[in-house]
Order: sequence, then structure tokens, then C-alpha cells
Amino acid sequence: MVYLKKSELTLIGVSVSKRHGKAVVRNRIKRLLRAVYYPLVPSIKSGYYIVFLPKVANEYSYKVFSADINYLLKKECLFSDQNVQ
Repeated sequence: MVYLKKSELTLIGVSVSKRHGKAVVRNRIKRLLRAVYYPLVPSIKSGYYIVFLPKVANEYSYKVFSADINYLLKKECLFSDQNVQ
């Protein structure tokens, strides 16, 4: 899930609740999400607050997060160049 809000600069955050598991699991989820969106930051339009809220799942992987984040950013037209994968 992604929450968006217009702003003057672009800020990206990750929120993982305790429902996902203990601190080790939550930190792994945050590391995976950051690893996915850091390379995308230069291609994201400026002027948004973006907050990623992952859904609870049995297993978390880079591949799934990458596909989900790319889909959500394309859906919201947040890529400055829509040819980004």
C-alpha cells in the first residue's frame, strides 16, 4: 500500500507494524523495501511524500517488493520517465 501527499520536496518512508513479526523480521522488510526504492529515487517525480506500508505475508522477497513498488509507482504516474522497469 502506498500513501501519497503533495509537498515541496520528495520524501520516502517505510512503516512496518508489529503484526509482521519481531524486530528482526520488521527490519528485514524495511531493508528490502529500501533496496527496491533507492535505485528508483532519481526517476521519481519530485514533490511528494511517499509512505510504503507492506501487507502481512508468510514470506517477503526482493522480487515481490520490486514488482509491487514498480506497479504502484506506475499506477500513480510518479515516474518522471514512464519507461522505467
